[in-house]
Amino acid sequence: MRSKVLKPCLALAIALAASMGTVEFAHAQAAKGPSGLPLPRFVTLKSKRVNLRIGPGTDYAVSWMYLKSGLPVEIIQEYDNWRRIRDADGTEGWVNQSLLSGQRAAIAAPWMKTKGKGIYVNLRREAQPSASIVAKLEPGVMLTIGECNGDWCRAESDGASGWVAQSEIWGAYPGEAFK
Repeated sequence: MRSKVLKPCLALAIALAASMGTVEFAHAQAAKGPSGLPLPRFVTLKSKRVNLRIGPGTDYAVSWMYLKSGLPVEIIQEYDNWRRIRDADGTEGWVNQSLLSGQRAAIAAPWMKTKGKGIYVNLRREAQPSASIVAKLEPGVMLTIGECNGDWCRAESDGASGWVAQSEIWGAYPGEAFK
């Protein structure tokens, strides 16, 4: 008798826990910062020289300096006109919002940079895994992103353009679609 009651209760508890995880994930994706824009979100560095600070203000020390415009970063927090960002290597710090752009870019599989030679991310002619390969990108190569459909992103790098699987880049969230 007890097992007849426990099994449905256990199934209900598992279903409830799973749905709460989904709600929390959806809520996290829908969070908005003081600017009214979603957090987290991807942007790019606007300037060739960007100071990464340990706190949100010019009184805080510079911990790092980026020397490449167009680099994708993720905004994870907002305070006044300062944005806490994270780069593809996981480095975090604060940048003034005036040094960031809404343009989108990505990095080809930065997590594969240390895996050795012969590993590539394929840039394809169409948004299909069977489409012909336009270019083979080494992990860590920067791409400009024009749009993403949730599975594929239209991208360009060094004059080659095509589609790259969204799961193979850092700069667009899984399932994120934009034009």
